[in-house]
Amino acid sequence: MAEVKNKQVIFMEYVKGSSKESDMNFTDAATFKLKLPDDEDEASKAVLVKNLYLSCDPVMRILMRKPGDETSAYFTPYAPGSPLSGYGVAKVLDSRNSNFKEEYSVITALESLRKIQHTDVPLSYYTGILGNMPGMTAYAGFNEVCSPKKGEYVFISAASGAVGQVVGQFAKLLGCYVVGSAGSKEKDVHLYAGVRGLLYPTMSLAF
Repeated sequence: MAEVKNKQVIFMEYVKGSSKESDMNFTDAATFKLKLPDDEDEASKAVLVKNLYLSCDPVMRILMRKPGDETSAYFTPYAPGSPLSGYGVAKVLDSRNSNFKEEYSVITALESLRKIQHTDVPLSYYTGILGNMPGMTAYAGFNEVCSPKKGEYVFISAASGAVGQVVGQFAKLLGCYVVGSAGSKEKDVHLYAGVRGLLYPTMSLAF
């Protein structure tokens, strides 16, 4: 089987403040063979895929923090020198696992592979509104944790963000009175129609 190049974005160093281009390095020097492992046991735990869409999510910024920071208890930070990882949509090219045969699957890590059941929408939706982040984060937080009722007041922090925009739409569809905060006038214009904007003074935050 041919050996091919694999494009990667390498995480260079833990980030404080705003991330910079120098915190990452793009490379296409990595190579691998387009085949499953020769060992049958290892091959049954692997799936060869072709990436169709890759997602760049806000949570990736949190993963750039140094271990020991407040959020590290909930996330495993990236290790300097390793490729950035995230969600994506890929087509299975080769598999010895009966659950994944020539189908489209959302890929994060092997243990979290799941089939896409509905292909009557653009597959790129599964990296956003129909994916784990931000779609499922917004859905679970709003419907399963908050469980608001029609007519109730809903406040959304960072309402112009990836998750906040989706929560705003859920809340308006349910018939709630929605107030969303944004950190600048530029962000305020992205608030979902019908969400009352609350503009916070611009502040410099260290992450």
